[in-house]
Amino acid sequence: MDDKIILLQKILDNSRYTVALCGSGMMEEGGFIGVKKQEKAYAIEEKYGYCSDELYTSGFYNTRPELFFTFYRNEMLDFPPELTASGPALAALEQNGHLHCTITSNIYDIPRRGGCKNVINLHGTIYDNHCPRCKKTYPLEYIKNSKRKVPLCEHCNIPVRPLVSLFGEMVDSQRMTKTTLEIGKADTLLLLGTALDSEVFSHYIKYFNGRWLVIIHHKPHYMDYSASMVILDHPKNVLPKLT
Repeated sequence: MDDKIILLQKILDNSRYTVALCGSGMMEEGGFIGVKKQEKAYAIEEKYGYCSDELYTSGFYNTRPELFFTFYRNEMLDFPPELTASGPALAALEQNGHLHCTITSNIYDIPRRGGCKNVINLHGTIYDNHCPRCKKTYPLEYIKNSKRKVPLCEHCNIPVRPLVSLFGEMVDSQRMTKTTLEIGKADTLLLLGTALDSEVFSHYIKYFNGRWLVIIHHKPHYMDYSASMVILDHPKNVLPKLT
C-alpha cells in the first residue's frame, strides 16, 4: 500500500490535469446503502408496496406525490451519508493544484460540502429544489419539515420539485457536455468508489485519453486489470495520505 501511495503522489505531482469521478462507494463509506442495492431494495418493496425503480421516478412525483415524498423523505433525506475524510482530502488536493475537477453521481454534494470548488453534480443535489411553474427556490429544510405530506409552492400551490435526476430521466445536457469535456482534458483520471463498468460513468470514461487511470475502491472488480493502478480500500482511508 505504501509503495502505491508514493507512486500515486508522484503521478499527481506530474499530472497536468486531474479529474476525479466519485461513485456510490463514496456514499457507502459514509454509511448510506443505495436504494437499488439488493439488501435495501427488498425492504423498500415490503414497506411501500413498490420497488425503488417505480417510487423514485417522475411518474410517481406527478401522479402519486404523497407516496413519492414519503419515500423520498424516509429513504433519501432522513439518513444521508455521513461526511468522511474523503471530502476534505479532495478539497486539499484541489487547493494545492493536484485536482482540477470533481464529478460526482451522488445527490448529497459530498465533495462540495467537503470544501471542493470545481464540482459537477451529474444528478443534481438534495439541496436544490424549486417550483416547476414560477421557479421559486426552496431549501432542503422546506422539503424535510413541511407539515404537508406534499411540500407545495407558497405561490403556485403545486408540488415543489427536487432538482435531482430521478430514475429514467435524462441527465442535464449541459452537465453531460461539461463532464465529457473535463474527462477529455485529463491526463490522470481517478475513479473513487466506482468501477470501469459503472452504470453512470462508463459512457464518460471512454472519452479519457490520458496516461493514468487510477481506481480506489474497496472491492476487487473483474475490470480492474484495465487500470494503471488499483488500490483496494475505501477512498476515505487513501485520499488523506496524498495531502
